[in-house]
Amino acid sequence: MIKFTACLLFALCLSAADDWRDQGVIYLDHSPHAAMHPVPIRSVKLGAGFWQERRRVNVERSIPTMLELLEAHGIVDNFRRLSGRKDAPRKGPLYTDSDLYKWMEAVAFVLQSGDVPKLRATLDAIIDDIRAAQEPSGYLNTNYVGDKVPLRFTEMYRSHELYCLGHLLQAGIAYYRATGDRKLLDIGIRFVDYLTANFGPEKRPLLTGHPELEMALVELYRTTGNRAYLNLAGYLLSGVETERLHLKPSQVSYMFSGIPFTSRTIFEGHAVRAMYASSGATDYYLETGDPLYRKTLDSLWADLTNRKMYITGGVGSRSDGEAFGDPYELPNSQAYTESCAAIGNMMWNFRMLAASGESRFADIMERALYNGINSGMSLDGTLYCYRNPLASDGEKIRNEWYDTTCCPPNLERILASLPGYFYSTGKDGLYVNFYHDSELNWQGLKVTQKTNYPWSGDVEFTVTPESTREFTMFLRIPAWSHNSNVELNGSMMPAQPGQYLALRRTWKPGDQFTLRLDMTPHLIAANPRISEDTGKAALQRGPLIYCLEQPDQTARIPDLSLINPTANFANEFRKDLFGGVVVLKHAGAAYDQPSDREPLYETLDQAGRRKMNPVSLTFIPYYAWANREPSAMEVWVPLK
Repeated sequence: MIKFTACLLFALCLSAADDWRDQGVIYLDHSPHAAMHPVPIRSVKLGAGFWQERRRVNVERSIPTMLELLEAHGIVDNFRRLSGRKDAPRKGPLYTDSDLYKWMEAVAFVLQSGDVPKLRATLDAIIDDIRAAQEPSGYLNTNYVGDKVPLRFTEMYRSHELYCLGHLLQAGIAYYRATGDRKLLDIGIRFVDYLTANFGPEKRPLLTGHPELEMALVELYRTTGNRAYLNLAGYLLSGVETERLHLKPSQVSYMFSGIPFTSRTIFEGHAVRAMYASSGATDYYLETGDPLYRKTLDSLWADLTNRKMYITGGVGSRSDGEAFGDPYELPNSQAYTESCAAIGNMMWNFRMLAASGESRFADIMERALYNGINSGMSLDGTLYCYRNPLASDGEKIRNEWYDTTCCPPNLERILASLPGYFYSTGKDGLYVNFYHDSELNWQGLKVTQKTNYPWSGDVEFTVTPESTREFTMFLRIPAWSHNSNVELNGSMMPAQPGQYLALRRTWKPGDQFTLRLDMTPHLIAANPRISEDTGKAALQRGPLIYCLEQPDQTARIPDLSLINPTANFANEFRKDLFGGVVVLKHAGAAYDQPSDREPLYETLDQAGRRKMNPVSLTFIPYYAWANREPSAMEVWVPLK
């Protein structure tokens, strides 16, 4: 282990830079424009609590059952047939290779937290199947084979060839960082080398119809040091091939590729594509520092957070094209909010956080993670949401399988990689991005958190360097925590919301302090331009958005209203519900006569005379809805 010395604290020593054990979810130790450097997944152990239970279910149920489904639907056999190991027809849409690659990346992230021999053996066998299917040229795709060979790279607006390659590379990098074994990584590199030899400005044109490869190429550059991979990412982001590929404006809008990334000013088109393209562009900025990229990224972030993002961190309001809508077009029951899009939102903000060190990006990460992402997988780990609406009349929203099964393995890889998001280092010290009962052991420093977050806002820290050192602990104070403080050596230090609080001191082994975040529930109003939310409020406690779900109410949800919004909410920890959650209760009212028995239209005076009866409203965390039975639900509740 590298010692905790002045050369390390905290700009990491170059002698460690190429050790696969030191590389995080993204590896930024040599990135010249990174303000923060994520620590490796293996350096953070989550203790009992909120996320560790989800991660346990992910390893024990989600990942195994997803492989069973991938096998049952022929996705793995698609590779075996190419090598002659299985006589089976190709099954599934043309992009199914990526679903297996995401599953493989999830397993690799699990292995970065600790060896699971059975899981590793399973993954190794699948890697062998994939390696046997690769063509001598390096090309690898199970759809564009046989009579489809002439179509290779001729329909890139829809082919997903490069999208699948991107996920292959990310799986290979994650497996290399878990084991030091390059066998999966080298499969991806052979394909990329095939591209660099045959495509480019003076060769055949190339397009990512579904952006993803861009961020994978930058990460491949960080892993190998081969600048050709960074240059290829820059070429794809430059969008210089619009004319040679005869792209239509509607295509480049929908794909969020095909024109210079730096020419974009708003989010439009397919939400997942847009999030992945922005992630890749941020990666490219972290390596090049191109100011036009930074200006574009800042403009897009403002467009998203001020006009097009749901309170859950979900993005993409239209089912037509899985796309962004117009500014403030944020319907609730019709919200598309694909799980992959919320994951893309978190991934992009993780990179923006690394580029800036500003807590506003971590706030968005947390919002998406605890709500729009966490809702995507059932608590038993076997059912998944493709959509994550903010209101429902009780349709079946969770399923074990989708023909387009991008979301389930994507959710699995986020949960598997989660420890890698908790801490970052910078030139002055250690940044704490997220809170959870946990232990960090990294470069001679141990930091423990004792907390029941997100149910409690108290976080007890113990800091233990190998020897006495002066450095800064940066604690993220979430924007939702209006009254926060740190108790250190008997004194109380107030902390401002929406920033990192800097604790600079000479730390000695065993130093302790307590962070106290404000977990007071509060109601949130939407911008008046969001017409569906006029006269309504949403409820937040800590990082969690809450909702009404039908099983907890005494009247039907469409007939309910919240009254006296200035009154306090009652907090109740329910150990018997959803594995243990805090539910919130508040005074409400319900129509004496159900609203579906009322006239379709009536005068305002007549409507004002409708009788309402007092009821108690019970709110549950949004992520937990639809875990009992299909039920009506709403996040935005009418105010009376």
